[in-house]
Amino acid sequence: MALQGTEQVIQRDPALFLWILLPITIVMILTGVLRHYATILLQSPPKPPSTPPEARERQFLGRGAVLRSNLPSSGLSTASFQVRKDYLIDNYKKGSFLKNGPESRGQAAPNPMSDPAAMEGMMGMMKGNMAMMIPQTLIMSWINAFFAGFVILKLPFPLTIRFKQMLQAGVMTRDLDVRWVSSLSWYFLCLFGLQSVFIFILGNDNAASQVTQQMAMANPMGAQGMGGPMQPGQDPDKMFQAEAENLEVMEYWNVLDGVEERLLRSG
Repeated sequence: MALQGTEQVIQRDPALFLWILLPITIVMILTGVLRHYATILLQSPPKPPSTPPEARERQFLGRGAVLRSNLPSSGLSTASFQVRKDYLIDNYKKGSFLKNGPESRGQAAPNPMSDPAAMEGMMGMMKGNMAMMIPQTLIMSWINAFFAGFVILKLPFPLTIRFKQMLQAGVMTRDLDVRWVSSLSWYFLCLFGLQSVFIFILGNDNAASQVTQQMAMANPMGAQGMGGPMQPGQDPDKMFQAEAENLEVMEYWNVLDGVEERLLRSG
């Protein structure tokens, strides 16, 4: 057990850097790149709407979100914003934008197992999950089989004891300094810390980043805001009602408000 105030020193083989840390990092980067291109090959392009009412439903489903997100920099006046807001809220609540008309409100969602488009969407989601989970499972098994129990580096900054379980996974030591990182923990650090590397290699819109995929799964309105199809099992009427509530609590604000006074004060 290390004494209070003394720094722990572990004699590590320099080959650990070449044979453990560097291979894990390179494999994680290459796996992310391959997952990006595999996701592109597996995903099917969204089908265009078959009827004009369906196209209108898709477009107006994201119109409210676009208005809310772009309002500060849109340059709309208070009156113009209020007109758009009242129009969308009124029609969202009436169900005017539903592809089957307002009379379809309250109807049960169609069974996705009997809808070919919904089945294709579910298959696309399964392919994306498989492209994300299978490579990570194989890499973790590879690290557990060949590199388990190794301490490969020491972080140059202090950390609290709460990080011990995260940074020393697979190393059963009670008194080891929390700054020492095991090989399995280095895998998790690379898993969630290589987002900037993937953005540099593949661009902002890449499928290699774990965080990006989680945000895409948690925000299904992203594709619908661009006119994409809805996910299986989603009720468009409930989504319209939710967007109407978001617009009702929104207040007008614009970056140009009071710009003359700010300019005079800065001069």
